[in-house]
Amino acid sequence: MAENLLIAEGGKEQKYALLYKQIAALTEGESDTIANMANVAAMIHFTFGFWWTGFYRVAGEELVLGPFQGPLACSRIKYGRGVCGTAWREQQTQVVPDVEQFPGHIACSSMSRSEIVVPVWRGEEIVAVLDIDSEHLATFDEVDKEWLKRIVALL
Repeated sequence: MAENLLIAEGGKEQKYALLYKQIAALTEGESDTIANMANVAAMIHFTFGFWWTGFYRVAGEELVLGPFQGPLACSRIKYGRGVCGTAWREQQTQVVPDVEQFPGHIACSSMSRSEIVVPVWRGEEIVAVLDIDSEHLATFDEVDKEWLKRIVALL
C-alpha cells in the first residue's frame, strides 16, 4: 500500500516508473492476456484518473472492445477508422491533443477531449491497442507515449 501512496504523490515520470514495476511484477506469472489487460487497464486508470482506459482486441478486420475502465464504450471499430483503427493501420502510437481535430474521430463519448492509442504487439503482429481518453485537451505527450509503449510490451 505504501507504493500506492508514492504513485499519488509523484510526478508523471515517477508514477510511470513505479507503475511499470508493479505491472511487470503482476503480469510476470500470468499467461492469460485478458486477465493481464484487465489489471493493466485498472492500474493505469486509477493511477492517473483518466476518463477512459482500455483495450480493443484485433478480431479479423475490426477491433473488438476488451477489458476497460470508465463509461460505456464503442463495441467494435473498423480497421483504419478513428484513432484506434488508425493506430492499428499505421502500426504506430497516435497522440491526439484535440480529438475534434482528428479526421474521422469516433465519438464514443462527448466528454473525451484528447486521446492516446498504443499498439500491442505479439511478435510482428498487432493483437490489440491500448486506448486512453482524457476529458482535458492535450493530456498526453512523449512521456506517456514512451512509458505506455513499455507497459504494453509487458503483455
